Amino acid sequence: MKLKAFIFSVLFLLTTSYTYAAYLLIPMDMEQRNHLKAYGVAYFTIVQDIDVSWLLNYRGGSFMCVYHARIEDECVIRGVSYQVIADVQAAGILNEIAATESNMDEVMLTKVPKIAVYSPKNKLPWDDAVTLALTYAEVPYDIIYDEEVMNDVLPKYDWLHVHHEDFTGQYGKFWNRYRNYAWYVEDVNLQKATAAKLGFQKVSQLKLAVAKKIRDFVMGGGYMFAMCSAPDSFDIALAADGVDICDVPFDGDPVEPGAQQKLNYDNCFAFTDFNIITNPHIYAKSDIDIDPAMRVQNKKNDFFTLFEFSAKWDPVPTMLTQNHQNVIAGFMGQTTAFKKGRVKPHIVILGEVKIFDEAKYIHGTYGNGTFTFYGGHDPEDYQHFVGDPPTDLNLHPNSPGYRLILNNVLFPAAKKQKQKT
Repeated sequence: MKLKAFIFSVLFLLTTSYTYAAYLLIPMDMEQRNHLKAYGVAYFTIVQDIDVSWLLNYRGGSFMCVYHARIEDECVIRGVSYQVIADVQAAGILNEIAATESNMDEVMLTKVPKIAVYSPKNKLPWDDAVTLALTYAEVPYDIIYDEEVMNDVLPKYDWLHVHHEDFTGQYGKFWNRYRNYAWYVEDVNLQKATAAKLGFQKVSQLKLAVAKKIRDFVMGGGYMFAMCSAPDSFDIALAADGVDICDVPFDGDPVEPGAQQKLNYDNCFAFTDFNIITNPHIYAKSDIDIDPAMRVQNKKNDFFTLFEFSAKWDPVPTMLTQNHQNVIAGFMGQTTAFKKGRVKPHIVILGEVKIFDEAKYIHGTYGNGTFTFYGGHDPEDYQHFVGDPPTDLNLHPNSPGYRLILNNVLFPAAKKQKQKT
């Protein structure tokens, strides 16, 4: 009898343990201690061949998976808030999400996205918010640049990030202020040497070829995420295919006559009807970007608002806007935001600066792939200057602006959605 009682007790404890400790929930609302590292835990979980449920609009876009001690250990190690819940509680959450009247949905994260960051190998006096976010969240990535892109490495990746880059071949238009600085001279020389090595007479020709490789990567099903100067310079370069828009300081000869009229906006991913700014003494490349002077004068009132989408019918924009806040502090960059009048009509605006009629955060499709453009340089450094130290994300573990970056990192992991009927 004693043996039977012992066996019954053990079985009861095991059953009870399973019943009340079957799932691990990572909340992403205000109760989360470290939102940014939570994305890293979700990525780590997928790496372990454990599917993750991304609970769209449920407590800020929470994550849930079948309980594994190793995942719990990672939450503890990384300082991520979590809850161990019973399977009946998990079922209740999924039932709540599935209800017709709820603006929530479950998306399964099943694939480990292979990530590349397009970044120069030489040291430049600025950081990159995306590499900061990936490193802090402990999400692995490879650094590639012009030679790797021209050697066709892009098809090996699912996700490509480009940040503080100038695809027009004007070296960021830093010439007016920084042309005598050692870092600028070194960068120009390296860019010219790379162009010559790869068979191009001008850096602008190399950058256009790289932009086309990235375009083809997206067209073939890849995902592109771009911030700061990359979004508009990318489209400007594509629009100016075959047109010399670089002045003497950049390529040794003047801008081609009638360059503006020769632009082809059909080549662009997101922007249209913009006017290029070719004067080398002016920092801006076009009128896609907003006037930065307005931002400096209105810093306290500078914020952007995320749109709310239907989780069940528009899962992609819903994924990209998951957050614990929908009003987010603004921040500047080489390109700070996009004038709505320069954004193509079919592009989805994810976040806007309504009082200035600007788009801050946009998304679109191109061929079989997708892209997201995010204005500004660093979500936690309002006016980041050349030479400023990189942001310490240990001081900003709950940054809503950085969360938008990491939403994009996880997006390629999502299982393809079935077409709604």
